[in-house]
Amino acid sequence: MDHHCPWTINCVSHRTFPHFFRFLFYAVTAMCYLEYLFYIRLAILFQNRSLPSYLGPTPMQMIFLFTFTITNSITLFALTVLLIRNIYTLGSNTTTIEGWEIDRHDTLVRRARSHGGYLDGPDGRRIGIQRQEFPYDIGIYQNMEQGMGGVHFWAWLWPFATTPPNATGLDFETNGFEAVRLLKTMNTDPNTTWPPPDPDRMPRRQYNLANHHPFTHPDMTSNIDTQAFRERQRRDYLRFSSNNGDPGLKHRMSATRLSDLSSDESGDEDNGPDADDLDLKAGNKWRDQDGDRPDDFGVDEEVDYLDEDDLPLSENLKRQRAVRKAQ
Repeated sequence: MDHHCPWTINCVSHRTFPHFFRFLFYAVTAMCYLEYLFYIRLAILFQNRSLPSYLGPTPMQMIFLFTFTITNSITLFALTVLLIRNIYTLGSNTTTIEGWEIDRHDTLVRRARSHGGYLDGPDGRRIGIQRQEFPYDIGIYQNMEQGMGGVHFWAWLWPFATTPPNATGLDFETNGFEAVRLLKTMNTDPNTTWPPPDPDRMPRRQYNLANHHPFTHPDMTSNIDTQAFRERQRRDYLRFSSNNGDPGLKHRMSATRLSDLSSDESGDEDNGPDADDLDLKAGNKWRDQDGDRPDDFGVDEEVDYLDEDDLPLSENLKRQRAVRKAQ
């Protein structure tokens, strides 16, 4: 397949490309002739521009003439570019998709030069990239003959030419450049077919898991996982409710909050409540999504909670070390 043409509402492929090429050729030829007719009329108007207006065309005729001339010129330019592009692809025996593949391969070769000839592929694989020649370029005339259905050049533009059979699109002649290069370099790499390997488009490896159950851990079942999730939801809801709806409230408490709790728990200012009791009553017992507290990771929560100074972390760590040494 070459591409999908919205003009003909059909895909341009091995069987339809000869008809598409003839369609472009005759369309460009017809519009060139139409452009010539418009030019004659515009030239006459320009030569007689000094005559009275009633001797020339009507305003409506002038509008149609200039509108059709502009429209035909733009369409003729676009189709001429498309015709030239198809003549080039016909002479090089490449489709539009294969032209993109050639450009992509040249880009990969340039990238691989700065990485020792290798590029990173999926799953950590290193893919060797080496320049490969397009194998189906067998010569300009042979390319055009093959692309136009295998007929001689005098029948290429015949409007009633037959459609190439499907059998002619199953096997194509190659130029043998890659076989000669592999023979000279003694390279037996099987990835020298066309299109060349592209690390960015290679699929990832399919791993066959021994346990096809969605929960692959041997000690985990759907019920256990659901119960644990519900328990975490419940703790999160309680923590959110105790923080008066503020999910961003963390473990820090102001000195005023601590003093109010201390006075409620005991009238003796020297013997205030324990830090854990204050933490529970204040609702600031911080936990992560797994229910772990900072103390589970070796953080001294008591020093951190009762620290009223906004000290740098380094100074706070020094004080904690000094307390541990004194103990």
